[in-house]
Amino acid sequence: MTLFAVEVSQLAEVVWVSALAGLGITTTFSLAVFGTGRYLEATRTGRRGMALAYATLAIALLLVFAGGVIWGVQIMLSK
Repeated sequence: MTLFAVEVSQLAEVVWVSALAGLGITTTFSLAVFGTGRYLEATRTGRRGMALAYATLAIALLLVFAGGVIWGVQIMLSK
């Protein structure tokens, strides 16, 4: 069915893709913030091993977040 020169299936695809992307980007950024907070807490209490683990988690998730944002902008600009 066509609604205003746009197919309903295309609208449904936009809805589920944007919901999935929103959840994914939000989750990765919130986990990066969580890792940063735990890193700072572990550093203050002198637990170097845990601090290193949380710093690694925070950096990895921040890179995933940045990659997701860049990929999303690239997709938007190519359409």
